[in-house]
Amino acid sequence: MSAPRRNSGRGTERGAAALTTIKVIISGGFAAVYREVLPEFERSAGIKVETGSGASEGIGPKTIRHQLANGIKADVVILSREGLRTLIEDGRIRAGSDTGLATAPLAAAVRASCPKPDIGDDIALRKALIAAGQIVAPSSTSGQFVRDKVFPKLNLPDTVKLKLEARGTEAAEALRAGKANFSIGPTSELVQESGIELVGLLPANLQLVQTFTAAVVSDSRAPEAAMRLIGFLASDSDILRAAIERAGMERPRGEASC
Repeated sequence: MSAPRRNSGRGTERGAAALTTIKVIISGGFAAVYREVLPEFERSAGIKVETGSGASEGIGPKTIRHQLANGIKADVVILSREGLRTLIEDGRIRAGSDTGLATAPLAAAVRASCPKPDIGDDIALRKALIAAGQIVAPSSTSGQFVRDKVFPKLNLPDTVKLKLEARGTEAAEALRAGKANFSIGPTSELVQESGIELVGLLPANLQLVQTFTAAVVSDSRAPEAAMRLIGFLASDSDILRAAIERAGMERPRGEASC
């Protein structure tokens, strides 16, 4: 009788991978790209991914920071680099795992079919904001920048009101519903929303280009699978390039790690 064939371990590894499930918490900035390409990762890697959402920055239960601090388990977070720095300071990110995925500049949008004002320079943007009166933005990184940097530089009158919504999706809904006449946020969050239309990018001197970044959570139960997902999202595949372009984003250029 011939000796039994020795198991190389490869089948076991594939079986283990097929049973692996990881959890991702993602902010809005990279969400459109992520949703488009995730099925390909799950199919090719044999790893199941559960997805939750949260804001990169801000306060309250809808932020990624609050969720991790209050017992929500995750293996990967994807958010603005500004928000990631806070999580690193909290000790919630595995050292050296952070990877820039894509950048998105700030843009403005109006309700579909509404006139699109010129916002090509400071004077034009100020005029457009005064005419709009009610402005909406996410309360995360982009909204804080608009509130703390853009509005003060433009010296806007009190008639211009800025409402910060918890998430970009909620800001878009406020614009669609007529609760605001103008929305400012990352291009990648505005282009994916129905019922609103992109006006253009904010002027260069009033611009914030956010880098949306993935990282492994420090207490991840499946760090190897988590890094496989991050490697896939950072890869130079055709499917990633096309999805990033459709979202109005670009790959980071020479970005330093946190």
